[in-house]
Amino acid sequence: MALTFRHLFRSFITTQYPEKRLSTSRRIRGQQFVWRSDLCTGCATCAKSCPHGIIQITTSTNGDNRYVVDNIEFDTGRCMFCGLCVEACPYNALYMGRSYEQARYSRKLLWADMETLMDPANQVSAYGHPELEWRIPRQSLLVYGQISQEMVDEEND
Repeated sequence: MALTFRHLFRSFITTQYPEKRLSTSRRIRGQQFVWRSDLCTGCATCAKSCPHGIIQITTSTNGDNRYVVDNIEFDTGRCMFCGLCVEACPYNALYMGRSYEQARYSRKLLWADMETLMDPANQVSAYGHPELEWRIPRQSLLVYGQISQEMVDEEND
């Protein structure tokens, strides 16, 4: 009975999900990609490093003998989000996102095109880019079975 009473009077750790969302880890490999067109040279190293071949890049050359990316698409329905493409990019033009809510009703909607990849609302993850960690808020998920100090401070406000 002592164990029952100990758990009866402890604070709640349940979060009301749709209304209140927890901050994920800074290095989460979320189910989205963020692509910076200004840094991409069209070398297709990311596409070559993908084990499933889900990245399709169409390039053309301009007058300066440089590649220009005409189209880039990701089939996120087949992606296992391993992050090899992010690690292989020599120009830091590809990032993993922090979003984990990418459910769709059709497989056709799981293709991420240029506009989706360059959306400014996409939150960049620090996976593969540890220099970005200081810009991302700290994790508010449960750590070792206890609520982090940030959540306690937030509930007290």
